Amino acid sequence: MEASPGQIATAPSGPSHVRSDPVYVVKARLFRTLGHPVRIRILELLLDRERGVGELQSELKLDSSGTSQHLSALRQLGLLESRRAGTSVFYRVKDPRVAELLAVARLILTSTLSDSRALLSDLTGETHEAQS
Repeated sequence: MEASPGQIATAPSGPSHVRSDPVYVVKARLFRTLGHPVRIRILELLLDRERGVGELQSELKLDSSGTSQHLSALRQLGLLESRRAGTSVFYRVKDPRVAELLAVARLILTSTLSDSRALLSDLTGETHEAQS
């Protein structure tokens, strides 16, 4: 928004402010990082126990480059810790609350899918009733 001579331009309030608020930026980064199916699977595997990169690669059926990229994204966000043993690198979930996050996500999805199933059932019932 341009200011006319003698006026001071003010920053617009509203949604653009939200996009620049550090709290929302960090939260969005977390969800963006978690927004990849392979990363969710990595977290699920590592909730059981610490695993080496080779084992994760094998389980995920990915090459070393792909596996490393996903592990790096999760580590940069602070969700994973790594340790080196000789030439091997092992990863583990850093914060046990990741398990709670994934469990809550599962509950939300289960609820949403149940609601959708009920709606589908209602719609299917209406279709059958209309055809009768």
